[in-house]
Amino acid sequence: MTDELDLSQEWKWYYEERGKRVVSNLQKKNINAIFAVNKTEALASVLAMIPEGAKVVRGDSMSVDQVGVMEALKERNQNVIIDAFARDADGRTVLKGKERRQAQKEAFHADVFITGANAITLDGKIVSTDAVGNRVAPVIFGPEKVILVVGANKIVTDLDAALRRIHEVAAPLNAKRHALKHHRPEFGQLPCVITGVCVDCNSEWRICRYTTIIEGSMASEKGRINVVLVGEDLGI
Repeated sequence: MTDELDLSQEWKWYYEERGKRVVSNLQKKNINAIFAVNKTEALASVLAMIPEGAKVVRGDSMSVDQVGVMEALKERNQNVIIDAFARDADGRTVLKGKERRQAQKEAFHADVFITGANAITLDGKIVSTDAVGNRVAPVIFGPEKVILVVGANKIVTDLDAALRRIHEVAAPLNAKRHALKHHRPEFGQLPCVITGVCVDCNSEWRICRYTTIIEGSMASEKGRINVVLVGEDLGI
């Protein structure tokens, strides 16, 4: 009997078709990219990219957490791991102040920097926005290898759609996440959190500060950036 309410096969097809197109276009831009059908396959692919003994630094990313990368690396016990965004059971960061800032700076000297992205266009542009730049800056320059874990829900048609997604979806949800779970009530007062709509505000706590658009890598940098595109909804 056909279950008309189960759309899992349709979504799987949709994400795979779009994902394979994105992967092909990223590869043409000197970016190593693979499509993983689910989180299990994505985790195996990420771990295979991280050699024994490598220093791994994590940028804030719900997608990385949902795939389970950091837990798997700790269990494997083959790498030096620096995670400025590790949190205690109450949602507060373990590292504070200057110690946390220094851990974030370690990303520039990492063997492997792992984080996510806010949007990827069908033609292979990677678009992300940060509040202070600690996530987007090392993707551009510094670490020997960058791994981006990205859910297929973040695939968009073009650059305009990517920027809309960031301002209308990712930023409000991320600000709300920090207000709800990370004891940052100031983010709960942002206009986009109060109204659910971006107004291009000038709040002192605005989190849309630094936006990067990666259109590819130089030939000399080929394969430095690695994208694991996952055929599931991940992150924000």
